[in-house]
Amino acid sequence: MEIILGFLTLLACLVIGVRHGGLGLAVVSGIGLIIFTFIFGYKPGKAPIDVMLTIMAVVTCAGFLQASEGLTVMLKYAEKFLRSNPKYVTILAPLTTWVLTILCGTGHVVYTMFPIIYDIAIRQGIRPERPMAVASVASQMGVCASPASVAIVSMVAFMANAGGNYGIIQLLSVAIPATFIGVIAAAIWSVRRGKDLANDPEFQARIADPEQKAYIYGDTESLMHKSLPKTAYIATGIFLAGIAAIAIFGSFPNLVPKFAAAAGKPPAALSMTVMIQMLMLLIAGIIMLVCKVKAKDVNNGSVFKAGMVAIVSVYGVAWMSETFFNNHIVMLKGFLGETVTTYPWAYAIVIWLTSKLVNSQAAAVSIIVPMALSVGVQPIIIVSFISACYGYFVIPTYPSDLACIGFDRSGTTRIGKFVINHSFLIPGLIGVFVGCCSGYIIAHMIL
Repeated sequence: MEIILGFLTLLACLVIGVRHGGLGLAVVSGIGLIIFTFIFGYKPGKAPIDVMLTIMAVVTCAGFLQASEGLTVMLKYAEKFLRSNPKYVTILAPLTTWVLTILCGTGHVVYTMFPIIYDIAIRQGIRPERPMAVASVASQMGVCASPASVAIVSMVAFMANAGGNYGIIQLLSVAIPATFIGVIAAAIWSVRRGKDLANDPEFQARIADPEQKAYIYGDTESLMHKSLPKTAYIATGIFLAGIAAIAIFGSFPNLVPKFAAAAGKPPAALSMTVMIQMLMLLIAGIIMLVCKVKAKDVNNGSVFKAGMVAIVSVYGVAWMSETFFNNHIVMLKGFLGETVTTYPWAYAIVIWLTSKLVNSQAAAVSIIVPMALSVGVQPIIIVSFISACYGYFVIPTYPSDLACIGFDRSGTTRIGKFVINHSFLIPGLIGVFVGCCSGYIIAHMIL
């Protein structure tokens, strides 16, 4: 009975916190911690300090990239790529947003791409819903495969604490191809979704009104002619070189410095978690000095603000969750460990549902991955189903989905009468399901 009441308390805190946003989730977790400690008598768990420090370093680096306009450089080249292949925008738009997220570590870069994708689609006579909805889904799937995302760096830290050879390269070697295959599958399905604009009576009724037609086919949105300083391109190069350095150190552990360990033990290599923290701060420092970025400008950037919220959110929710799970670890090991051993896909369902509940891949990872490792879930299963971290497309409340609907002036990307029948549901289900299946096969082939 106690475990049920504790779980309901945990669930209530998550539901209430999500309604108030990322910071709300963190502070409501504090209420949950007090209830667990003083009423249930649970020993408080440990706050995820390594994870938080890694996120801080990554967010700081991304913030300096945005302040230097290096992020705009990436968006400009992405637009150039799409406009050179307009007929295939339904396939290429999601691939573009997926790549941008992998490079930048956040799916929020997609906001600038939505008006561009819409403009290309409507001028090609392509139903805007087709490329736009799947592009929104793809941008969030890229979070599961980015070395600079909060979700991945959190998972790297948790896996490092669990031991074994499951570093960032092992994770990305599964996550990148798995999410790529998932995105392609969702894009192919989207090519023929919905009615063609010429055969859509709702759309034709809209453009029958001259004012609506002018609004729908309005001004062209573009970054193509935006002039950017030379330092923006230099910052982009520095950032990409830093990402490559992380990949190199992850691939060749012998390059990582080793330090004396306890008496009688061989020197221990610096952990990859610490390496990521150091390299991200190094990249930010070089961008600041070489590109003359003002540190105070970073604070006002959307990437830095969103990242800081993510840190506080992960801090609260992971601490509260670990407190609950650690105090019931014996029972959970017996039940969950046996269930996931018999039905490996059960882990994917649990983290997928958690992601929807907390509206965050990073928060879902912080809640479920440590618990899964502690009850004996094999690391290869966690890596296999990395695509399942993305589940918040089910109810279209995530900012990128809402922004996508807002940027589609044709009205084809929308939320249906029953809420659940919206433009993102089927592309999301296809992307995650195919990504999980692909990840399971790839992980068992190469790890």
